[in-house]
Amino acid sequence: MNLAGKTALVTGSTSGIGLGIAKRLAEAGANLVLNGFGDAEPALAAVRAAGGQVRHHPADMARPKQIAELVAFVESEFGALDILVNNAGIQHVAPVDEFPPERWDSILAINLSSVFHTTRLALPGMRRRGWGRIVNIASVHGLVGSTGKAAYVAAKHGVVGLTKVVALETAQEPITCNAICPGWVLTPLVQQQIDERARADGDLERARHDLLAEKQPSLEFVTPEQLGELTLYLCSDAAAQVRGVAWNIDGGWAAR
Repeated sequence: MNLAGKTALVTGSTSGIGLGIAKRLAEAGANLVLNGFGDAEPALAAVRAAGGQVRHHPADMARPKQIAELVAFVESEFGALDILVNNAGIQHVAPVDEFPPERWDSILAINLSSVFHTTRLALPGMRRRGWGRIVNIASVHGLVGSTGKAAYVAAKHGVVGLTKVVALETAQEPITCNAICPGWVLTPLVQQQIDERARADGDLERARHDLLAEKQPSLEFVTPEQLGELTLYLCSDAAAQVRGVAWNIDGGWAAR
């Protein structure tokens, strides 16, 4: 697919899943705006190497004012926001009765409310230009639950619901909205969980296997590259009638 002339914003894209998606869109010819905290230079270099023009904006996705500044930045730099990939997310694990309220609020703000704010700001321009793609990176936890992850599961279920509403509201327009629901992806956050398990018994490979075996029947991680390919497909003309889908890519997790 050729995305030359299109501009994509990928939130939470200075590493991991977001960066993998950004690189694939850049390889297809899109201009990219990355978003995330910390040193963005390695991510910018990786996207440039993939062939795209790229910028970075450090908006805090928990703050609506900064989200508005981010969307305005995309449009000022490249003249349009054609592809919106909502990927920014955080996690905290604790039982409901021990879950810190401030953590609940921050997870809902970044994982769910930011998706609403970017979408409401992106849609008017997509409508004016007569084309748009919104891809929300939800999670298999948008389809099933897990203990200790009340805020994350609630937020990701909300993302799936919001995806369906936006898809219905744009159903007769050349704008699509879909969600991708990954299982375990070997991000730095997941590697930390593996390392913690390994510290308990000293066997890194067994820790990796046991983590996967609990949820993901394939016993293989989903990769950022695979998520990039699926995102690219959802941006294609072939996916013009894929609307409001929560597409799980989870090694069989949700099939149990």
